[in-house]
Amino acid sequence: MSGPVTLDRREGPHGEVVLRRRDEHYEIIANGTFLMDTSDGRSERLLVDAALDALPGERRAGASVLVGGLGVGFSLAHAAADPRWGRIVVVEREEAIIDWHRRGPLAAISGAALADPRTVILHTDLVEHVHTSTDTYDALCLDIDNGPDWTVTEDNESLYSARGLAACAARLTPGGILAVWSARPSEDFEATLRNAGFSGVRTEEVPVARGVPDAVHLAVRPG
Repeated sequence: MSGPVTLDRREGPHGEVVLRRRDEHYEIIANGTFLMDTSDGRSERLLVDAALDALPGERRAGASVLVGGLGVGFSLAHAAADPRWGRIVVVEREEAIIDWHRRGPLAAISGAALADPRTVILHTDLVEHVHTSTDTYDALCLDIDNGPDWTVTEDNESLYSARGLAACAARLTPGGILAVWSARPSEDFEATLRNAGFSGVRTEEVPVARGVPDAVHLAVRPG
């Protein structure tokens, strides 16, 4: 395996973001912290599938989803490949990441999804969006950090607080699903979800080659 090659490096309002290639895979680094790469994608796809499967059967056809964080595009591409999803809205605050998908090498992953008429990309901050938008969705699939206990920037910490989760609940239709990706399971976050009024709180895990498993935390907004 060769060392990483930097393809693009940009300074944005939230710090530095870097796109690197390591052999045949791409990596996104934010402020020196590894976020994700294109080597696997199982847990990002689980994020989308688990949210849809958690909806009642009669609500799955045409369900709307907000994907928080474009990343390397696995979640968006997987959602767009499933005809049951209706409106697919992706919120991404880093203009560089959007560019890498629209005009850069990550278009190989997301090109078809971006061309899908169901897909809308919003260049805005997810935390701000959930607090200020009046739109609602059947599912929120959030993957903007390494998890509730390991955020990319301090501003993101509020998303996993009682106030942030209340804002997420307000963006969900009654009975809608909140799905949150994490690099490790968090019992504390499960407790926070329950205390915030969500029901059906549970965690699905994806084993990794080394270390603790990736996790998807799931919760239901009561109807």
